[in-house]
Amino acid sequence: MWVAYTVSLIVTDAGATDMYFLHYVFLVFSLVYLGYVLVHNAPIFGTQSYLEFTPGYIVHKEGLFRPKQAFAAESIQALDMGAQQLRLRLADGNSHALSLRQVRGLKRRRLMRDQVQAFATKHNIPLKS
Repeated sequence: MWVAYTVSLIVTDAGATDMYFLHYVFLVFSLVYLGYVLVHNAPIFGTQSYLEFTPGYIVHKEGLFRPKQAFAAESIQALDMGAQQLRLRLADGNSHALSLRQVRGLKRRRLMRDQVQAFATKHNIPLKS
């Protein structure tokens, strides 16, 4: 709506004064804001959340502009597997809950559970389901 209003002001020269450049400034800020909202609310760049099992780490990324969380296998004391989350209990006493809601489909859930079990057995980490 802001974009349409600003474009109509520019096209019709309504309120043409010596400060007409503010219409262009407002148009740019409106487009930037619209892009910001789209990036955060629509998956236009694909799925930006993931859970990855590397040989020595579990890497979790929550969203597009969120930092990655890497958990070394040596620092993980126990793994608790729930229906919608994977809880990591670390050796320093902290625990982190990783959301599994981005894993869709039975085949992918089964593959992810197999990866968790393989990671736990490889590094001798107790796994509770």
